[in-house]
Amino acid sequence: MKLLAIRLGYQPKNFWPGTRKTIAKSLVMSEVVGFGMTTPLSFRPKEEILLRFCTHSANRLFWINSLSLKELILQGKQYNVLVLCTGNSARSILGEVLFNVLGKGRFIAHSAGSKPVGRVNPFALELLGQHGLSTEGLRSKSWDEFAAPGAPKIDFVFTVCDNAAGETCPIWPGKPFTAHWGIPDPAGVVGNDDAKRAAFKMAYNQLARRIQLFMSLPIEKLDKLKLKEKLAEIGRIKD
Repeated sequence: MKLLAIRLGYQPKNFWPGTRKTIAKSLVMSEVVGFGMTTPLSFRPKEEILLRFCTHSANRLFWINSLSLKELILQGKQYNVLVLCTGNSARSILGEVLFNVLGKGRFIAHSAGSKPVGRVNPFALELLGQHGLSTEGLRSKSWDEFAAPGAPKIDFVFTVCDNAAGETCPIWPGKPFTAHWGIPDPAGVVGNDDAKRAAFKMAYNQLARRIQLFMSLPIEKLDKLKLKEKLAEIGRIKD
């Protein structure tokens, strides 16, 4: 694995509202999203910034102007996602984990319910464990937490059950995009454990497919109306 450097020779006036630390944070974020593993970022004199990351290419040094650097930073924007269902024990929990894993730092996901049952379904925990995904910190909680002062600004809200979609939601900070991605409730399946596991596996796969399609969208390039249409289209996909 070789070293690739992005170097900035000067800082245009008023281009960044913050300090070198702000620039570094933006660059590291965009690097993680766009290129892969990072090594520590170091500072050089005269606003020179060296960003290191692993590539398959030989050592190269790229000079970039303020416009291309701004585009690079925009590519690294993080989005907060909230996945909702009624009980917040199964589908929304799976969605939270999948968004965080597949998003690779670009999407920070949370989940909640209108009437949380207070515990995560054991079949959901079992399935996530089988996929090698961490279940640490998962809990069933009320959506009111995300409408309270100090809650993270939510960019996208997805309802994954019909009941939650039909209920009156709290007023979310940030006026997020909303979409309904209905998934059959695996927790409501009646039968033996094998039937229940099969239902959870189906829900997991459906959510993964929709989340992957969502993450393939050029979010920064779509206007609000077009983005809302795309989110609705994904929710109508028959898996």
